[in-house]
Amino acid sequence: MSARNDLAQPTPIEDAPGPAGLRRRAFLLGSAASLGALALAGCTTIKALSLAEAEQVYGPLPDERFPIEAVNLNKVDPKYWRRTVRYDSAEAPGTIIVDPRNYYVYRIEGNNTATRYGVSVGRAGFLWSGDAYIGRKAEWPVWTPPKEMIERQPEAAQYAGGMPPGLDNPLGARTLYLYQDGRYTLYTLYSTRQAETIGKGISSGCIGLLTQDMMDLYARTPVNTKVIVLKA
Repeated sequence: MSARNDLAQPTPIEDAPGPAGLRRRAFLLGSAASLGALALAGCTTIKALSLAEAEQVYGPLPDERFPIEAVNLNKVDPKYWRRTVRYDSAEAPGTIIVDPRNYYVYRIEGNNTATRYGVSVGRAGFLWSGDAYIGRKAEWPVWTPPKEMIERQPEAAQYAGGMPPGLDNPLGARTLYLYQDGRYTLYTLYSTRQAETIGKGISSGCIGLLTQDMMDLYARTPVNTKVIVLKA
């Protein structure tokens, strides 16, 4: 079951305008949850990172359990670097809005502003939309491929009992798990060290942020935070 919500797609000044009318489809198994009172207007950059600032923000994290190297910024379009933007919304501060069409995640900050992060999204056939919330969080999580993935990719069966944390773990250093009606949806916001994937559709529906961006979002996102995923 789906509902109609008239949304004005946020338009950063460096990006081409998006369509004004988006139709929400049900999240996963046909949730009838409404997108709520979401009022989005034009979006312009308030604070963008200079190259020198970006090199600091995306620098190495040697004190992590598994040390993280600096992001190779040559592999990331600057429009996907973290920045503060104007984002008119009726949602409460802290709400996370995922815009898979434009490869962005927004954290509502209040006063019609948001922190914007560039992301990777689900590839064709794995896109979804709707309302969810953060049901749990994890640092350096164990990754367990769902049975549906193992059926599609038998090579993942070796991790059916769980892949230990580490630099090769697909979930990376931090993960926010999306829940709906008390149940894990199998979708996450996760951290990636693969800079070249930002701005692309590569996953089975999960949303990837650069590790440094994910750690920033993770630290400011408590359990039960509302998440809205727009239609791609």
